[in-house]
Amino acid sequence: MILPTCAATPTKLPLALKSASPISLPNQTNTNQSLSLKYTDPIVTWTSSIADYCKSGHLLKAASKFVQMREANIEPNHITLITLLSACAHYPSQVSFFFGTTIHALACKLGLHVNDVMVGTALIDMYAKCGRVESARLAFDQMGVRNLVSWNTMIDGYMRSGNIEDALQMFDGLPVKNAISWTVLIGGFVKKDCHEEALECFREMQLSGVAPDYVTVIAVIAACANLGTLGLGLWLHRLVMTQDFRNNVRVSNSLIDMYSRCGSMELARQVFDRMPQRTLVSWNSIIVGFAVNGLADESLNYFNSMQEEGFKPDGVSYTGALMACSHAGLIDEGRGIFENMKRVRRISPRIEHYGCLVDLYSRAGRLEEALNVLKNMPVKPNEVVLGSLLAACRTQGNIGLAENLMNYLFELDPGGDSNYVLLSNIYAALGKWDGASKVRRRMKERGMQKIPGFSSIEIDSSIHKFVAGDKSHEENDYIYEALELLSFELQLCGYVPNLSGKESFEDD
Repeated sequence: MILPTCAATPTKLPLALKSASPISLPNQTNTNQSLSLKYTDPIVTWTSSIADYCKSGHLLKAASKFVQMREANIEPNHITLITLLSACAHYPSQVSFFFGTTIHALACKLGLHVNDVMVGTALIDMYAKCGRVESARLAFDQMGVRNLVSWNTMIDGYMRSGNIEDALQMFDGLPVKNAISWTVLIGGFVKKDCHEEALECFREMQLSGVAPDYVTVIAVIAACANLGTLGLGLWLHRLVMTQDFRNNVRVSNSLIDMYSRCGSMELARQVFDRMPQRTLVSWNSIIVGFAVNGLADESLNYFNSMQEEGFKPDGVSYTGALMACSHAGLIDEGRGIFENMKRVRRISPRIEHYGCLVDLYSRAGRLEEALNVLKNMPVKPNEVVLGSLLAACRTQGNIGLAENLMNYLFELDPGGDSNYVLLSNIYAALGKWDGASKVRRRMKERGMQKIPGFSSIEIDSSIHKFVAGDKSHEENDYIYEALELLSFELQLCGYVPNLSGKESFEDD
């Protein structure tokens, strides 16, 4: 303990200072401080060293250091255990799980799994993120004391594992729900592609009077982006502008993505232009947004502006630029960007970059060059890349290439129906009904069924879905009357529908 100068007396000073002359007394506080600084609790030293390995992702080195700590007869404290459990949760694997169970056993020996709420919560998080939600629940039930963080962590574990019913049951049992509690549910629904449930949960949160934080808003914006609910997205944007996080970069990036996916690029541009500061994600969002909406010039302009402002493009940036070239048919520009990525930026092309290149040639009708890229790819093509070339085969009427591609597609996705339907439609478009029937028979032999597609429309922030031939909507009569009117007006204008693709599956 460092004693204040004014309270120091010779009898309370260390022995070495008792014999010191009165002249040295004014410096006794500094002397005591230096002596105090020289002593450090060994638990702190060991835990700090372990934490350094954990932060850098070197879990095995952290475990080795922990073993050395035990061999040195240094007993770990709750901070040591929490540090190791958090690393196991952050880098989940089979090794992390087994090491985490060892830490759990030690926590039980020390009684920390029951008496220390932070250790108990760290155990729940570790088990949940390692995919052992049942073990997480056991750790939760064994805790002698819990706080809201413990409950939220367990709910998040259930959502991660897809046990939505258990998560909702535990959520309903919460005595107090804060913004994090609601966000865990909303974010979990979004990750499981249950976007409508996420929006319904957000409405309940609003009714309960709990104010969302920026993490909640980002999750809800993501749900709007996936559903295309522009109306609710606009309302959320207005809500954001009244909050302290209105200039939050991550929120703005999410808004750009949402507007882009809803096809409102002017609104996306406004958000981007008004950002006080931008990150690489901001630039990538606007570049990809313009690209997917077919506005190639704007996308490439932003791609160039980004580099002029000192941002180095990454793989996502190049994906957006290549996509823009593909939509606009800019073959030379696309090849130049692809080579620049490899040779100048030293970025190794991934499957999505090769996919853009295949799509670039396919859309231009240059199927041989697209096939050449496909054959020379250093990675195995996926169904998306092959499907892009297959779609071009339909446009070009190249049945031979389409049949060859289907052999690859069956190996990649034997249960997928979309590419079989596309091949059948290629046969039907060329009047080759025997080929179309053969594809249908093959699908039935393999127990495959055509998954019905659906359309959706947003009205007053509500989503209405329709399957082909659906007559279950409550406004069914009015909808079909409007469709008949539109069909009649189209025929007056000389429109003749192409029914060749429909005939192929008219009996399914």
